[in-house]
Order: sequence, then C-alpha cells, then structure tokens
Amino acid sequence: MSNDPPFDFSILDRIGAPFRHFDAGEKIFLEEDLGDAMYMVRSGRVDIITYGTVLENVRSGGIFGEMALIDDGPRSAAAMAAERTEVVAIDKAAFLAVLRDHPEFALRVMSLLATRLRRMNKQL
Repeated sequence: MSNDPPFDFSILDRIGAPFRHFDAGEKIFLEEDLGDAMYMVRSGRVDIITYGTVLENVRSGGIFGEMALIDDGPRSAAAMAAERTEVVAIDKAAFLAVLRDHPEFALRVMSLLATRLRRMNKQL
C-alpha cells in the first residue's frame, strides 16, 4: 500500500460520505460489532486491536473496517483513535458508488487485504 498514490478525498466529498472526529483513546468500533461502514483516515492515527494487541496503525489515506462491508460479517477487531483523528465513513451504498465510478479503488482495497493476509501468514 505504501506505493499507492495519495487518495483523492474529493471523490468521497462528491458522494456525501460523512466525516467523523474521534479524540485520542476513543473507540470507533469494537470487535464483534455489526459493521455498517468502512473508514478512511483523513488525519490522525487509528489502532486496530484484538485481544489487547495492536495489529496495525492506520494513518492518513489508510482504510479499515472494509471486511464488514465485503462479507456483512461482524468486526474482526476493534478500532480506536490513537490520537485526535478524522475519518470518512463509507457505508455500503457509498462503497458501491465509489467502486462503480473509480474501479481502481477496488484494487486498493484488495491490495490492502492481500498485504494484511501476507503479514498474518508470516506470523504463523
């Protein structure tokens, strides 16, 4: 993902995706919550946590919570703002709209999933 060009947030502005602000230490969602949106970090940092272990730090332009939109399953980990953070919430309708108009976004999401899976495999 680090070689990806910066994401053009105006794409999300045009479809009216809402912004949300979180203070440091504030939960965005918990493991096992039902997921109705994925998120893209506009500023700040989000920790992805399971069983008290930080799996990943997501920074500006990074996405998290995408699995819940793809398979309609519960959250597989918790997300907490590590510092004052602004995210864009992308619900299923917005996600599909972005994919329709910007199919390269699907490759960005798939690349992220592949990177996370490879990292997990190395830890086994």
